[in-house]
Order: sequence, then structure tokens, then C-alpha cells
Amino acid sequence: MNRIVAIVVALAALVVTGLGGAVAAGAQERVLPSGKGEVLLSLAPAVREIAPSVVNVYGARVEQRQAHPFLDDPFFRQFFGDGGFGVPRERVQSSLGSGVILDASGLVITNHHVIADMTEVKVSLHDKREFPAKIVLSDERSDLAVLRIEGEGPFPAAQLGDSDALEVGDFVMALGNPFGVGQTVTQGIVSALARTQVGISDFQSFIQTDAAINPGNSGGPLVDLKGDVIGINTAIFSRSGGNHGIGFAVPSAMVRLVLDSARAGGGIVRRPWLGARLQAVSPEIAQGLGLERPAGALVAAVEENSPAAQAGLKPGDVITEVSGHGVDDPEGFGYRFSSRPLSGEVAFGVLRAGKALTLKVALMRAPEQPPRDPVTAGERPLSPFAGATVVNLSPAVAEELSVNQSDKGVVILDPGSSARYGFRRGDILVSVNERKIANTRDFDSVWRILPRYWRIVVNRQGRILRTELQG
Repeated sequence: MNRIVAIVVALAALVVTGLGGAVAAGAQERVLPSGKGEVLLSLAPAVREIAPSVVNVYGARVEQRQAHPFLDDPFFRQFFGDGGFGVPRERVQSSLGSGVILDASGLVITNHHVIADMTEVKVSLHDKREFPAKIVLSDERSDLAVLRIEGEGPFPAAQLGDSDALEVGDFVMALGNPFGVGQTVTQGIVSALARTQVGISDFQSFIQTDAAINPGNSGGPLVDLKGDVIGINTAIFSRSGGNHGIGFAVPSAMVRLVLDSARAGGGIVRRPWLGARLQAVSPEIAQGLGLERPAGALVAAVEENSPAAQAGLKPGDVITEVSGHGVDDPEGFGYRFSSRPLSGEVAFGVLRAGKALTLKVALMRAPEQPPRDPVTAGERPLSPFAGATVVNLSPAVAEELSVNQSDKGVVILDPGSSARYGFRRGDILVSVNERKIANTRDFDSVWRILPRYWRIVVNRQGRILRTELQG
């Protein structure tokens, strides 16, 4: 027994001695850090670079509340006054979001939905200065807006980066003002690129990130580790209102187009005109065309004398690339094509009858033919068109309102009071009381009549809607 104990003790001593030697050897390999930078990896330099350019955006508008019907009677007004039963006639509607200065003269990019319908906008800078701001351009289709700070500059401007250089796995930061608590920074990675079918805006090719984008972050920048703006935070995927690790940002390529349009003094964003109708490639279509997978944008129709026709694009072609960037669906194509500047040409990768082609398409603006010739219906109490403004449909109007360019006729630019009957911006008037509406002159004569019944046919995004209203 004593021999066994002695052996165990000897082995234990050997193990301890060996471990001690290993620890000693390891200790000799260690090098003490020479400074804080070697102890911690920090995002502070990038945050210091971008933070002064991030602003808080406040919007407000005054809404007129409907007065109580008793207030029309002078008898009740002498008791309750014009305010009426303690309820104010006016109500202030407000919004809160974020933005980023991208020009030292005071141009700020934010989201369209942050300032939509706002009559008063203010921005608060990182150093607590506050300025009124003017809405220079607001583009619902990309959900972007440009503001101009009404104050003496120069202002701290951020650099616009290249979203096309991003890769899945790249580190990014989201800055903004969630919940109105002050500027915050969240960090994550790019989890996907060219996300479509999200349903946020017309041009869908979003940067997806797991950096927390909370309410109030909308309009703030998504930046890389150099502090360059590579996107504008727009939305989160959530069922509860909180962040669940999926946020979406508009790529900087689209931001650049909107910003350049504002600098040029345009009230709207001018985008290239294709002159073709596209549709998704379904598995059945892919099999019929001999494609390996259902990807690309299928050309369904081509307008005469359009850039698509002049380039030789034909129905049945499948667009697979725009300027070397792959296209998975019509939404992805729309982003790649519409974010190009209005000059020169762009190369399309096309599959035609199983053969790969390259076509050069001119980057030009859509024509205003026929002229708009706007007409606004008067505020007649029994007319369903009261206050509606209509224009002739041209390729330029079709592009602006995101309607089918092959349709003809008259389109509602602003529904006005007719919105209460369900009319919307972008509705194409086909006929009224069996009379075809070919131009705004036809509409000008129709809205003035007072028939017993109104029979109205509308084309809404390809759907024919028929309605009857009593006059």
C-alpha cells in the first residue's frame, strides 16, 4: 500500500511539475500591452467621425378638427364659445426621426415618411443647436427626402460611401435618435444585400442588417467602420414594434441620385426611362425558357421609340444583369436601373432563346408627351370628382406615379375631396357615364354635369374597377 501511495504521489508531482513548466513557458511568450489601443478594439474613431453630422428631425402640422354641429347655432356659441365643449378646433400632429448632413451647405437626407405632410420641420444638431429646415425634395417612391437647414453654415457633413462595395458580413453601425432620448449608436453586420419583396417603397433593393434600428432611427445613417454613409435606415421587421435583428436601409447609390436631384434644383427625382413592361420569372416560365433557376426580369412588352426598343430589347428577353450587377427580379432591376444618372448608357445582360447577349440602353428621361394640361374639378357638393386634379398620361407621368406606361388617358394626380369616394393618386379614368375619357378636356366637360347617377370606370394598377354613385 505504501508503494502505491508513493507512486501516486510521484506521478502527481510529475504532472504538477509539467504543468508548471508549461505555464512558465506560456508566461515567457506573453507580451504586455503598450497602450489602450492594444487592449481594446473600439468603434469610437468612426463614431467621432460621423456623430456631428447626425441630426434629429422634428415635423409638425396643424390639423383642423371638425367642429361640433351645435357650434353652427349662435344660441350654443354664446355659451360654449368658438372652442366648443372644451375641445380645440385645431390639433397638432407631430413626427420624430433622424437624418444626416451630406453637404456642408446644410443639405440633410432623411426618410420621406418622417416628414410627409408636415408643414413645419426643424432639425437639432449634435451640439444642441436647432434650426428650421425647408423641404427641398420628398420622394415617396424611394422613401427619401432632402431638407435644407435654414441657418448659417458650414455644417459638419458626412461622406457618402459606396453601397455596391458592401459584402455580407461587413460590420456596420446605425445612428439615430430612437424614442427621442438622444443620439444612439448600435452595431452589427450586413446580413443580406439586395433585399426585395419587402413592401416599403417602389425601388426595393435594401441593405439588411442586424444592427438595431428602432423607432426614431428612421432617416439616420447606416455607416461602415470608416464612418462613411452607406445607407439610410428606413424600417425594421417586427411584430411587436421592437427590434428583432432585421432592419432595412436604402443603399447609398439611391441616396446619391436623390441628393443630386435636390442639388440640381428639381422638385422631383428624374430617373431613367426604359419603356418596357417587366414581370417576374416564375418556375414554370424558367422551365419553358430553359433557365437553370427562376431569376431575372422577363420583358413582357416594349414601347415604340423607347430606349428599350432602340436598344433592341424584345418581348421574351430575360434581363439578368445591369452594369455587371446580377438581377433576381423586376424589383431588383428597378433599383439598379433607376439609380443610374441621366447620361450615357448602361449595359444589360440579356438571355434570348438560351443565348447570352449584351445590349446598350440609353439613359434618358421620359418625355412629357402628351403635355400634362392639368384640370382641377370645382368643389361641387354632389360631384364625386370635387377637388380632384387630373393630367394627361405620358411616359414622364407614368414614371412619376409608377403606373403602366402602355396605358393611355387621364390620371388622377391629386384626388382632393374625391378621396372620400375612394379615388387615389395614380388612378386612370377610363370612362364616366359610358363616355371615354381620352384627355383632360374630356374630363373638364364631364365633371361639370350633374347626372342622377355616376357610372365610373377606373384602371388601378391594371385592375378595372367599376362603381356607381348617386348624384
